[in-house]
Formats: sequence, C-alpha cells, structure tokens
Amino acid sequence: MATSNPVIVVGAGPVGLCLALALAQQDVAVTLIETLSDDTFLDQVPRAGSNHPATLEMFDRIGLYDKIEPRGIVAPKFHYWDRQEGALIAEFDHALLKDDTKFPFVLQCERIKIIEEALAMAKAHPRVTVRMSTTLTGFEQTADGVLARVTNAAGEVETIRGSYIVSAEGARSVVRKDLDIEFEGFTYPERTLNIEVAYDFKQHGYTERNYISDPVEYSNLFHWKGPPDRWRIHFPTDPNEDEKALTRPEAMQARLKGFLKLDRDFEICGSNLYAVHQRVAKTFRAGRGILAGDSAHVNSPIGGMGLNSGVHDAFNLADKLARILHGETDETELDRYDRQRRQIAVKHTQAQTIRNKRLLEERDPAVRKRNHDELRRSAEDPELARKFLLRTSLIESLREAEQIP
Repeated sequence: MATSNPVIVVGAGPVGLCLALALAQQDVAVTLIETLSDDTFLDQVPRAGSNHPATLEMFDRIGLYDKIEPRGIVAPKFHYWDRQEGALIAEFDHALLKDDTKFPFVLQCERIKIIEEALAMAKAHPRVTVRMSTTLTGFEQTADGVLARVTNAAGEVETIRGSYIVSAEGARSVVRKDLDIEFEGFTYPERTLNIEVAYDFKQHGYTERNYISDPVEYSNLFHWKGPPDRWRIHFPTDPNEDEKALTRPEAMQARLKGFLKLDRDFEICGSNLYAVHQRVAKTFRAGRGILAGDSAHVNSPIGGMGLNSGVHDAFNLADKLARILHGETDETELDRYDRQRRQIAVKHTQAQTIRNKRLLEERDPAVRKRNHDELRRSAEDPELARKFLLRTSLIESLREAEQIP
C-alpha cells in the first residue's frame, strides 16, 4: 500500500538521499528539498568518503553500491604510522571480517561522487519528488502532519505539506533550531587543513588509508581515484594563525615537504580549512520533526565516522517511518530511533573519534609508547584485530543499536 502524504526530507547530501531512496524503496512518497541548484550541486567542497563495510551493505540495499564502486578504490587495509620514527606501527586487514560482512573492505569514494549518483537515482524514482533550488525557512506541526515553509527558485514563498519532516541539512539545521533542540558539545580550538595532492604516496610504503601519530603535527592520509589520482592529507593548525597565511601555496608546500622530508614542489589539486566540532543533539526527535546525520551529531573526521553514522541514521529511520506510515506500528518507534541512534552517536561515534584524535596527537612519550604497543598487539592477534575492526567498521555499533528497546 503506497502512502500519500509525503515525508519531507531536507538536504540532498548522503543522509537525505539515502533516506529518500530507502523510503521510496518501501513505497513511501518523499519530497526532497535541496537549497543548491542543478548547476551548482557538484561545486561543493570535497569532503569525506571512507565508506565502511556496514555502510556499503546499506548502499547495496538501495542499488547505490554498484554505481559508486567503479568510481572508488577498494581498500581492505589501513595503517597506523609513527611520524617521528618514520615507521609503520600496525596494519589492519578487513579480510578478517569476511564472515561478518559481504564487504570486507572500505570503499574510498568521495562524498561528491556518492551524492551525484544518488541524486540521479532519486530523480528517476517515481516515489521521490526532488525540489532543487528550494530553501526551507521554517515549519510548523499540525495534528496529523507538518507544514514546511520554503522559498523556491523563483523567490516565491510556498508551503509544502507532509507527514513528517526530517532534517538532513547539516549542522546548521533549520529544523533543529525551530524545534529548539540543544546541540550539546564543543568545538576544538585548532582548525584542520586539508590538502589534496597529485602524487603517489605508495612509493613511500603507505596504503590507501593512513593514520599518522605525531605529538607535534599528526596527520591523516587517504587515496582517491582520479583522474588524476589524488591523496588527501589532513594537518592540525595553530588556532591563532591567519587563514590566508595557512593556505598560501608556499606554506602548504612547506608542510608537504616536511611531511615527506623531500625538497620538491608538489602538484596541489585543492585545499580547504575547517573547524572540527564534537556535538550531539539533546534529542533526535520532537513530534513530527526528526534529526539525522550532521543535524543530529557532528564529530572529528578521523576514522570516517561522520558520513557513515549519518547513513546508518537514515536507514534506521527509513525502516521505522515506513512501518508507521503503512500502519504496522505507532509513533513510539520514533522514540526508539532516538534511543538507538543517539546512544550510538554518544557511545560510539563521539567516543571513538575523540579517542582517535587523542591517540594521534598524544604528547606524553610513555603514553605514546603504550598506545603504539597496544595497536601492534591488536594487529598481530587475529581475534583482537577482528574485534578492533568490528568497532572501527561500525558493525559493532549496528549490532548494539538493535539491542536497544
């Protein structure tokens, strides 16, 4: 039985698009609102794209995996490095998860490629109405639905009626602000500098995903498919340093030369500087207004938890909304969504990303040595390595969420 009053999804990022496609797959009508136009949609700043095994299973469920796999890099292994020693600390191989998942690897595929393919799928689906160049300005709840106020491409104010409204619009969520939900947490004082380079780091022993420990300047290094193939390097920066000074070509070249200890200029393909937040909404649901992805929780990108956990929100919510709208259960399922996904955001996503950052930037030599020794022991013991991978691949978090009543 098809539903008539659509679910309004705000934001055509990975979370909003996956939610729309997962609902449509279950015969639920969706109106997807996106501020950007068709002409500017693909002009977004390059962002995360380490897609973990549990997320790949979800992409596969809606037919998205086969579209993005050729555009990415299959990465079964990842490394931890000691930058001071120039030495590999530990290598983890997702092959140990072959009995836990259909996808025992990470797919390195950037967010922009994912949303390009998913948007095309959404536009082609008869149950999804995509409204580009449309900006949500506010909404109100009624006894049996929601009324969303939007400004369309012509600058006209419209009202869109829906059954529920889901914010997948990011950290500056209009829905969250209208619901007056507190966004608890903090922002790190230092900003992160991201530099993309056309250079083959594999010749120096690196694999597709690398976490580099250093008390002075820790880094993350990831490989992306071209043409040309690119490597993205993340550096912490001095919070007092001027943005223009940090992103001057000669300043970025100096960082890259220091990273590899090579006296040569690199082909820089792009860069951006951003603040890192660790925040979780006090609740993910208030009546018919629901939060998912970055509107509900934001975190350090170390470990690739943000995009992945947001997509997991989307599929958890899609299944619950579909059952509600098909009359198979009642709205208490949305309270369960809040309990499940908020606990995972706090206990797994936030805790793991904070732990990842502390591990890489640790300054105490004794603690650094202890951390590195523990990583080595985990990598060398197949059972410990599998447990480590179940946690970092987010399979453990999904299993735990299912146990939350």
